[in-house]
Amino acid sequence: MDFRNTILVLTSNMGSQFLVDQTVPYEQRQESVMAVVRQSFKPEFLNRLDDVVMFAPLSPAELTSIVDLQVEALADRLASRRMTLIVTDAAKVWLAEKGFDPIYGARPLRRLVQKEIGDQLARAILAGDVRDGESVTVDVVGDGLVLV
Repeated sequence: MDFRNTILVLTSNMGSQFLVDQTVPYEQRQESVMAVVRQSFKPEFLNRLDDVVMFAPLSPAELTSIVDLQVEALADRLASRRMTLIVTDAAKVWLAEKGFDPIYGARPLRRLVQKEIGDQLARAILAGDVRDGESVTVDVVGDGLVLV
């Protein structure tokens, strides 16, 4: 195998607990994370890395974009049934807030979209409340999402 024109990207959540505290200066948070990395990996491995990049926490706009991608993927699956999925802006904000974890980032978001929209929709289809060719709107009511 030829690795001459290859870039390997390794990701980790090591030390992410330090990145969450926005009251601490960025340089200090970065040093805390690198201390955890140095404790976890041997110097021989770390010396072979060209660079270590710290990712900034996701902004609300970036989280909403991720919600849009997840909702679009679900809507694409419904297209075969000629169903249209409409998710209100309030529901997207709710998903972005509930689907974000300071340690794990947006990773829980996919499961949340499946649980809160996909599972509800599947139950509604099985119950006959939603049929092929219909439009389904998802909105926030109280502290949860509902199909309208």
